[in-house]
Amino acid sequence: MKQILLFLILVLPLSVSANTYSLKSPDGKIEITVSADKQIRYSVSVNGYRFLEPSLISIVTNGQSRITGLGILNATETRNDEIITPVVKQKSNRIRDHYNLLRLDLQNNISLEFRAYNDGVAYRIITGGEENRDMIVNAETVEYNFADDYGLLFPEEESVYSHQEREYKQVSLSSVGPDRFCSTPMLVDLEKHGKVLITESDLYSYPGMFLEGDDNNKHSLKGKFAPFPLQEIEHGDRDRWVTQAADFLARTEAKRTFPWRTMIIAAQDGDLILSEMVFKLARPLELENTSWIRPGKVAWDWLNALNIYGVDFKSGVNTATYKYYIDFAAAYGLDYIILDEGWSDTKDVTRVVPEIDMDELSAYAESKDVDLILWVVWMGLEKQLDKALDLYHSWGVRGIKVDFMQRDDQKMVDYYWKVAKAAAEREMLVDYHGSYKPAGIRRAWPNVITREGVRGGEQSKWSDYLTPDHNLTLPFTRMVAGPMDYTPGHMINATEANFRDVYEKPMSQGTRCHQLSMYVLYESPLQMLCDNPSHYYDEPVTMAFLSAVPTTWDESLVLHAKIGDYLVMARRNGNTWYVGGMNDWTERDFDIALDFLPKGKFTAEIWKDGVNAHRYASDHVKTTKEVTNSSKVPVHMAPGGGFVMIINQN
Repeated sequence: MKQILLFLILVLPLSVSANTYSLKSPDGKIEITVSADKQIRYSVSVNGYRFLEPSLISIVTNGQSRITGLGILNATETRNDEIITPVVKQKSNRIRDHYNLLRLDLQNNISLEFRAYNDGVAYRIITGGEENRDMIVNAETVEYNFADDYGLLFPEEESVYSHQEREYKQVSLSSVGPDRFCSTPMLVDLEKHGKVLITESDLYSYPGMFLEGDDNNKHSLKGKFAPFPLQEIEHGDRDRWVTQAADFLARTEAKRTFPWRTMIIAAQDGDLILSEMVFKLARPLELENTSWIRPGKVAWDWLNALNIYGVDFKSGVNTATYKYYIDFAAAYGLDYIILDEGWSDTKDVTRVVPEIDMDELSAYAESKDVDLILWVVWMGLEKQLDKALDLYHSWGVRGIKVDFMQRDDQKMVDYYWKVAKAAAEREMLVDYHGSYKPAGIRRAWPNVITREGVRGGEQSKWSDYLTPDHNLTLPFTRMVAGPMDYTPGHMINATEANFRDVYEKPMSQGTRCHQLSMYVLYESPLQMLCDNPSHYYDEPVTMAFLSAVPTTWDESLVLHAKIGDYLVMARRNGNTWYVGGMNDWTERDFDIALDFLPKGKFTAEIWKDGVNAHRYASDHVKTTKEVTNSSKVPVHMAPGGGFVMIINQN
């Protein structure tokens, strides 16, 4: 990960008074004010409007409160502007890391760092101490004391034992008391002053952050953390429940940095999608050789229950069926297939079921230039980590999909980092399912290429949760934290009236082009084709797009955006532009201005809702149009509809 340092300037911070410090974003629109008295509090303003009232920062370690505003030893401000070139592109191939930083060195061998970006703010705690000495973190206070009773998009949780696949509920801040809490990221609506997304970055050897209400302040949210597990019990082959928890959060090194508490601030809804703050705040690359990390598309077996047809063998978890998947992937240029649940004993993840000859299958995949990814339950992998990964490596397996962790206490966060490192040592990708949200690991270990932690496509098998409104909430909330393995690509599509949840023959809500648009709008460098290859073979118009669309981007633009209602984006890969749009159950028309194109003549291939898509949601049509950068392409989106374009220069 190459970093080019443009400039670095050290100056003293501007002090409003003897115990108050001010830090502004490079463009001057966002301001952090830090007040240091007996305690340290910070507030945040945007364009002169203070939306965050003074909020406490505190940490207790080894039974002692460590942060006090009395006796600040040193205060420095740093300006930073550099270009980060990510190993795995997501939104773009170059990321500008431009911020102003205020560091306060306090008594008790502790420091605070604040960063102000043009699109948000963040702070973190840094503790000093002797190397290789342990420290108990008893508590951390994270406060968000807001100026008004703002609206929230609140991914409410019932327990900290969670896979964080939640519905984003529209609630008022004052309705969230201490009996309600949510996972992060969580969105705050400042109305005319914009949006604020709260999340975290550089989550390392520490529990993840939830947010709960506060009885003492109806306009306040506080950080909530899973305690350190002392005793656990296994339940079945995939659940490990904490039966006794400590009265502290973490047992960790005394000298360390803590996670960044992050607020992404967006004037317009679409600005949220383009933010790279979580990535920029994460710890830098820990790998030397990254040439083997290959994003791509993957054929997935589990959603459609291996329910292929038109073949002369019995479909199921067997060698013949997976050869069929490999043939499909090879025919359409897909990079991977997944062997999901069923290929192995879930408790002994080195034991292959008798119906599969893994040596034969891996040799066949290699002959077709298709790589294998293996699904495993996290507990089985934990017990056999080196043995299992060595075996998979001997088969030529290029990735693992690790599932059902469903916790983010310190022990589980440590597990994520351990698996990422062990997989990288064997040149394997990692896709975490049953997981918490992205919080920075992908910058340090870019082989962690995507993850779930999202209410995604699989849930159409058993519920009606996945409405177009939900689909149009995710890009502005969960996706801002990092890649999301939503698993798009349903070929059976339904109107609002016709949708049914059918477990072994699932359908999606919204049109076919609503599904196709996800490949442009949803970010996941490892992107699924979730449906049945037999269906895909019957859909040549659809496959003309799915075989061509990439999974990483050199440039991303938001053209039209409103949270929960509609989204239109243009993304560039190489010299080719891809445009995608989706809407909620309200049909809409857009004129898509192509002024982002360079000069010249182009051909636009357009997949759009068919004239009867409002009744038969799978109806779609492909057209071709000659365009220039002065063209406007009219597009009609049916209820729950969408469209995609591929634009190439003539």
